[in-house]
Amino acid sequence: MIDRLEAVARRHRELRSMDELVRAYGAYGEARRQAEEARDLLRQEREPEMQEYLRAEEHAAQQRLVNLEERLKVLLLPRDPNDDRDVVVEIQGAEGGQEAALFAADLFRMYSRWAESRGWKVDVIDSQTTGIGGFDKIEFEVHGQGAYSQLKFEGGVHRVQRVPETESQGRIHTSAATVSVLPEADEVEIDLPQKDLNIETSTSTGPGGQSVNTTYSAIRITHLPTGIVVSIQDEKSQLKNKEKALRVLRTRLYDRKLAEQQAELGARRRSMVRTGNRSEKIRTYNFKENRVTDHRINATLYKLDRILSGELDELITLLAAAEREAQLNEQTLTH
Repeated sequence: MIDRLEAVARRHRELRSMDELVRAYGAYGEARRQAEEARDLLRQEREPEMQEYLRAEEHAAQQRLVNLEERLKVLLLPRDPNDDRDVVVEIQGAEGGQEAALFAADLFRMYSRWAESRGWKVDVIDSQTTGIGGFDKIEFEVHGQGAYSQLKFEGGVHRVQRVPETESQGRIHTSAATVSVLPEADEVEIDLPQKDLNIETSTSTGPGGQSVNTTYSAIRITHLPTGIVVSIQDEKSQLKNKEKALRVLRTRLYDRKLAEQQAELGARRRSMVRTGNRSEKIRTYNFKENRVTDHRINATLYKLDRILSGELDELITLLAAAEREAQLNEQTLTH
């Protein structure tokens, strides 16, 4: 029922976007009418002061036309149908051992603080911690309107350059963590027949494998047709762990479905996480210079401390603007 309501809410937001397009087109038509009217009156006017006034009116209307035309181009761009969805994010330490795991924890805190600043909810699905406060892997959901439209730009390899706490010589090390961002699927879109699922339960375990409770709350679900396995033990309740596991499974199946659809259309789908090698980086975090560089758009901001504390809006805005510009250029070339 909740998934159906979310689907209806998304459709309602799509209709609101159409209303915005209609309003922009109406304003464009009105600006064109005003420009033509001022131009016609100017041809008939002989009074110098009135001529100056009408020229100013025509110029103002023409400027509104230019602005509204650009706005209409943006509104007419094809919209990612997943933009309003919640997301599942997975962060893994890659190249760099313990330092990479610590950086994975830094990235998780960055996204958590950013989501909190927007009033969104972060729900940890599963995590594999290290003994010094890092994550070999952490998987979490972000629930909030438009979550995917913002976080989809974060998928890829993130590189960090800093002096690790364990470095006695003060040398700068380079490590990497991978981030994967997937749109969460609705229950009504991905059917999971019971016959396709192998569900196992066990007691949850902590670091070192010791049991952390005596109830069989941990869940492991295997999707038999694809072999996809999801294990959840974050909650004390078996039911909550099962619900989470099914959501993650649907998300992974939905991602596979999207990839197949795009392959059929001949689209080149960029893999967000490849080998985890730092040469495939999308972004570098340099602590010595307090610098963050996004290599996709050649943007550098000297406020790493603020970005890691959750101030991601400026970077995401720049990436969204670059995406729109690329779409506009492609639209121009195809026409």
